[in-house]
Amino acid sequence: MAWLETDKRTGHFKVGFRIGEQKFKKSLETKDRSEAAAAKGTVEQTILALERGWTTIPLGIDVGDFLLSGGRMVSKPVVQRVMTVRELFDAYFGSLPEGSLEELTIAGMRNHESQLYRVLGESFAIQLLTSGDLQRYVEKRSKDRGRRGRKVKPATIKKAIVTLRTVWNWGVKNGHVSGRFPNQGLKYPKATEKPPFQTWKEIEQQIARGGLTAAEQADLWDCVFLTLPEIEELLSYVKEHARQPFVYPMFAFATHTGGRRSEMVRSRLADIDLTSGVITIQERKRDHSMTTTRRVPISQFLRGALEAWLAVHPGGAHTFCQVPGVPRCRKERTGPQPLTRHEAHDHFKRTLAGSKWEKLRGWHVFRHSFCSNCAARGVDQRVINAWVGHQTEEMVRRYRHLIPDQQRQAIELVFPNGQ
Repeated sequence: MAWLETDKRTGHFKVGFRIGEQKFKKSLETKDRSEAAAAKGTVEQTILALERGWTTIPLGIDVGDFLLSGGRMVSKPVVQRVMTVRELFDAYFGSLPEGSLEELTIAGMRNHESQLYRVLGESFAIQLLTSGDLQRYVEKRSKDRGRRGRKVKPATIKKAIVTLRTVWNWGVKNGHVSGRFPNQGLKYPKATEKPPFQTWKEIEQQIARGGLTAAEQADLWDCVFLTLPEIEELLSYVKEHARQPFVYPMFAFATHTGGRRSEMVRSRLADIDLTSGVITIQERKRDHSMTTTRRVPISQFLRGALEAWLAVHPGGAHTFCQVPGVPRCRKERTGPQPLTRHEAHDHFKRTLAGSKWEKLRGWHVFRHSFCSNCAARGVDQRVINAWVGHQTEEMVRRYRHLIPDQQRQAIELVFPNGQ
């Protein structure tokens, strides 16, 4: 009634059978003879049931599938397509309302996305994701080389997992995936605490001792904070060498408010109240569901810098804007428009190039310099947090230090006269 054959191309068994005058063959998708023999027996028993009138083949059902099911198949199986990880990311980013996330945040998530593809594959069925797949990603990335030739930091690896979790949770809400994100029990390499912020003088002393690689020296400069005299010196240099009129007031704004680069390029003239002496800073990092604000008092120095800038401001709603025709500007403008984050960084680097200050990586150095100098002058930590928008204890702990000279003065108050 039925017989077995071997497919010469694949090596898989096929079952052959006749129903009436018709001859059929069906691949069994197996090379195991015992499995094939069992399937052959099922086919024979079902054919016997058909011949005796105990069952009939439903319309639209494949004869081979019906016989192999033992006569239990009554309708075509519906296979629901599983979304790939690439499709889930595309759906997520396609759903984001304009301005809901910082441009830099999206760029970081996109980078995480590409790293996940490299390990998991773009066509990976996202619903089949397991903790084992995530652990494989962690182990793979922990062996990669990151910035300055070092292994990728655990914090960087975790950020990619958090990005995927964010996209997964969005997918659950929108019916693309189901269940909890499978990140329970993941093991990461042991992390190293970030070094404390240090003064320019402290860093130069460490480098002068010798023995540090170029990468280690660069790491130290990442942790520099500028004292008040150094900020005054830097601002004098910028005032003399800035190539565009908005550059100097931007440096003054950053050093005297602790504002982030993104907050400066987003700042509007309406946020500056010279009468009340406060600047309202528009935030997007503190609460991802809404734009929040914080208020920072305007120092006398910053007031002067802003008043001079506003007197020649080219127009438009934004505090710091660029006009058409600026050399090396990649963005086409028809009138004054806000800077992009790339333009803000480019002006930072070009302004300081060739000076002692070119070691500074970017605008963020002024943020932790602002915090450090406020702490050193005895400003209550709660007030500093309100000015700069700090929320986590980890952030606060890195800024909770004093300038070395003040540390010595403090310890001498406890142990005066060498006691």
